[in-house]
Amino acid sequence: MIPFPDISPEIFTIQLGGFSFSLRWYALAYIAGLILGWQLIVAMMRRPAIWGGTPPMQAEKVDDLLTWVILGVILGGRLGFVLFYEPAYYMANPGQILQVWQGGMSFHGGFAGVILATWIYARRNGIPVMRIADAMAVVAPIGLFFGRVANFINAELWGRPTDLPWGVIFPGQAAQSCPGIEGLCARHPSQLYEAGLEGLLLGLILWGLVRMGTLRRPGTAFGVFLLGYGLARIFVELFRVADAQFITPDNPLGHVIGGPVIGLTMGQVLSLPMVVIGLVLILWARSRPPVAA
Repeated sequence: MIPFPDISPEIFTIQLGGFSFSLRWYALAYIAGLILGWQLIVAMMRRPAIWGGTPPMQAEKVDDLLTWVILGVILGGRLGFVLFYEPAYYMANPGQILQVWQGGMSFHGGFAGVILATWIYARRNGIPVMRIADAMAVVAPIGLFFGRVANFINAELWGRPTDLPWGVIFPGQAAQSCPGIEGLCARHPSQLYEAGLEGLLLGLILWGLVRMGTLRRPGTAFGVFLLGYGLARIFVELFRVADAQFITPDNPLGHVIGGPVIGLTMGQVLSLPMVVIGLVLILWARSRPPVAA
């Protein structure tokens, strides 16, 4: 078993009189993912060769796109968490919906928010939607990687108990709440599994496809991202503890569809449509001729 590293969730705290400000690793993960993704898209828009001709938008317009993406991430991520994971609680406490600093964020909700924001921006500016979606898909794993590492530092979204040598003894409730195990118990570092699969591996695959000319077939990169993320998330959910609101004595694994032993978690249910849509997009893109130089 591996002891949890002594890393504070807060990078630093500034206190001036009655004012206090803390920068957390989780916030820095969002900032770093957005800034690096923004700069990579700018660089992509300055390379006509990878698009098979003229890029879909001018590099200078990516700044405006970033604003829309930030709104989509925050609003979509929060509303997704409210609707998918805690609808009853927030219906009874609607004033807390906008208090993002006191609740969770949903990847699937944030992803839907980014899709909607990108679609609106592209339509308003006469930009091909699918080509922008491809660019966004190529850079999305950067934010996923940083976000999952931040989840690990926060000691949240931990995995199920394990006796494997890389099991981690997370602090607090995670180490004390393993059924049938006396004393401290180790758990799968499922956050790092997701960082490696959804972030590092998927990012390398997408960048390799860009170098092979996949951006000349609009929809391919977006489809690969949907397929890759969906499969990775469905797999990691086998090792990750489900959200507490879905866990009961009769349903210890937190399945929302199927039985308590063989079923699907909410994360798997939300990821299955991504797999299907990703496959359809890839097949559709491959059936069309590539963009001519």
